[in-house]
Amino acid sequence: MHMRRIITSIFLALALLLLPLTDRAQQSSPDKPQASLPDAKPQSPAPAQPAPPKQEPAQQSDQTIKSVVNLVDVLFTVLNRRNKLVPELEKSDFKIWDDKFPQEIRYFSKQSDLPLRIGMLLDTSNSIRDRIKFEQDASINFLFSVLRHNKDEAFVMTFDDEPQIVQPFTGDAGALRDQITKTRAGGGTAIYDAIYEACVKELSHPPRPPGDQPDVVRRVMILISDGEDNLSSHTRTDAIEMAQRTSVVIYSISTSTQWVSLSQTDPSKLADRKYHLTDGDKILRDLAEETGGRAFFPYHVDDLDQSFQDIGDELRNQYSIAYLPTNYVMDGRYHKIRIEVPDHKGYQVRARRGYFARANANTPATPTPPSGTIQ
Repeated sequence: MHMRRIITSIFLALALLLLPLTDRAQQSSPDKPQASLPDAKPQSPAPAQPAPPKQEPAQQSDQTIKSVVNLVDVLFTVLNRRNKLVPELEKSDFKIWDDKFPQEIRYFSKQSDLPLRIGMLLDTSNSIRDRIKFEQDASINFLFSVLRHNKDEAFVMTFDDEPQIVQPFTGDAGALRDQITKTRAGGGTAIYDAIYEACVKELSHPPRPPGDQPDVVRRVMILISDGEDNLSSHTRTDAIEMAQRTSVVIYSISTSTQWVSLSQTDPSKLADRKYHLTDGDKILRDLAEETGGRAFFPYHVDDLDQSFQDIGDELRNQYSIAYLPTNYVMDGRYHKIRIEVPDHKGYQVRARRGYFARANANTPATPTPPSGTIQ
């Protein structure tokens, strides 16, 4: 009898201990949400309050992504009849068309004196073996004449059978020179692979300026080659598209000396001595013009001195226009861009010729336009 009382007491104690656990399980059980609400009416608003804030940022994020995807940003320079820069124009001076459709200019800015991020791409294939010294001298002269201490940076990439970074981004012109002088010629030519990789791996995310400034830099590629590609896995279209998507302007310098006129003595036209372009020259010209740059066809390194100065001036005196195309469909189709200055006859606009209507999905291969160019 005594033992039975002890056992009964133990069961009662266990029941009392387990009762709070059962109540808590019922309150948190997903199978009985309605039963818990009446018991906790004062607390029910608490879990409901965080829900709206969680949804609102998601909607705002979607809207931001759409605006970035559709925004087309164009960097360009304007030259007068004498091929001199025109830096004093305003937003109202420009008209822009996407294919044949006029567009509203949403953002406009004059961008001068911005930090430069330069990719120096040197052809080291067998085809330019006899001009390797010219390449070295031309690239070194350019870097020493254009790079500004503590502001601009450059990297050096060589390409023959495949591209190779021989000097990462640095502002030290001496370090860049040392690597350039070590280059040796040999192998095939993979120009398009070099352009593609330089854009994706380096120029899509260049070093930021010091301080809290946004990523406002000018992305530039100096391509020194004969233009004769024979090994690339990427096509010319791939290379041009990637340069356009990363806002890279290509300036090409031909190493070919075929069909050069030595009788040209006008200092302002020495870089245009060629009176017949080779197939490689035409490729270099297309790469430059499609991205808003220029092609040069020099004979001597001395011919490039003024050209290099012109490039530096152009890069520090550019305009930026951004617009949301009214005819935008993400179908991968190529859209032609045309910018005009209708009230100023004889002015010419140098800008990239178009873009591919594809979504920028925040991947390394499809970077969004620089934030500073649309302020």
